[in-house]
Amino acid sequence: MLNKIVLFVFGWMLLVTTTVSAQQNDNNPYSRLGIGDISDNNFNHLRQMGGLGASFVDGYHINIVNPASYSFLNATAFDFGVFGKKTWLEDKENKNSFWTGNLDYISLAFPLRNPINDLYDGVKKDYKLAMSLTLMPHSVVNYDIAVNDSTSSVSPYTHNYKGSGGSYKLMWGNSIKYKNLSFGVNLGYLYGNLKYENNVYFNDDDFVYNNLYSNQYNIKGFLWNAGLMYFTTVNKKQIENNKLTPAKRISFGIHANSTTSFSTSYNVFHTLVQNLPAGTLVDTIQIKNEIAGKGKLPGEIGLGATYYKGERFAIGVNYVATFWSSYYNEAANHSKGSLTNVSKVSLGGYIRPDYKSFDNFLKRVYYRYGVYYGTDPRIVEGKQIDTYGLTFGLGMPFVFQRKVSHINIGLNAGIRGKDTPISEKFVKISFGVTFNDDEWFLKRKYN
Repeated sequence: MLNKIVLFVFGWMLLVTTTVSAQQNDNNPYSRLGIGDISDNNFNHLRQMGGLGASFVDGYHINIVNPASYSFLNATAFDFGVFGKKTWLEDKENKNSFWTGNLDYISLAFPLRNPINDLYDGVKKDYKLAMSLTLMPHSVVNYDIAVNDSTSSVSPYTHNYKGSGGSYKLMWGNSIKYKNLSFGVNLGYLYGNLKYENNVYFNDDDFVYNNLYSNQYNIKGFLWNAGLMYFTTVNKKQIENNKLTPAKRISFGIHANSTTSFSTSYNVFHTLVQNLPAGTLVDTIQIKNEIAGKGKLPGEIGLGATYYKGERFAIGVNYVATFWSSYYNEAANHSKGSLTNVSKVSLGGYIRPDYKSFDNFLKRVYYRYGVYYGTDPRIVEGKQIDTYGLTFGLGMPFVFQRKVSHINIGLNAGIRGKDTPISEKFVKISFGVTFNDDEWFLKRKYN
């Protein structure tokens, strides 16, 4: 057991270091607005079902969207995911495509009492406790855009907008379940570094003045969200009369958080480049260092319901509303009301032909599916950006150290901003692994 813990801690530290230092090779103009592209909180298996984070319960996978789900875990789960994304951008004049990828999340969750001991003791406790630790990106900023412009009094010039960096969140979650009702809370710390540049240069070689504006700031603050879940079996009498009858269950869930304040420390640079006959002269004409600023992240509420038929079938619906109109960021000169409220609705589930099959691996696989539609908080030329897509995925069981774990491979194909000046088509391939271990907190007994 000790060697497992040592290896786990080493692996956790390695993955944390990789996550913090990783950079995405993206070029997405939408990340210029707000604090960047906001990452999806749903882990791989939930994304494959369109995003059922509010209500979906799984005894072997982690769901951080609704922290009430932790206390439904039957074993310790260590979950991490990576992704690769192909994006096609198109406006009225240009087309561009690129690949990006990164580590998606790292998470550990575990029940605080081993279910095996409860089974050995012949005791069914009404209370269950669980805990989780998660590290994942919160937002990503990465773009490189050139915009040509001119005036009657000045020769043609070009704005070269560049952005880089992102923010991360470290979450600590706890959950308590009494009978079929569960409550959970995630407490987190938000941190990151974002950089925005505007390089103005003139296409006329005889023009002597080029300008570089740079704004770089650090962001930090505390996050939280809470959730409730209720899980019930609707055909108890049928099961009592026939033990072979598949259990028909329904789970309901709701999660929410209020607006969250954060602080910034930012630097402003304005550099003037002069092309003189004797050479190039660089003159920094404005420097502002370590300016304190404030900001606010939006509140959110999500709810959903999922229906399960035994271990073979599940289908659910999910709705999330995020109140981005309350967002502001002094460091980026974003005022309150610069973004608008959004919502997202998802429908999805899975089919698993026969999880007990011994001779047919394909029957034990989760075949997940989903569809979603949502809006974006950013408005371009008076039009709100929207996103819709289809999701598919496979959850493939495998045995690791005599424990059943899962490899999750998903596909997300969608369109963002179809009727806006910049249209984005994307295909995102996700890969995740969930390792399960039922020996944590196991009290061994010897006769």
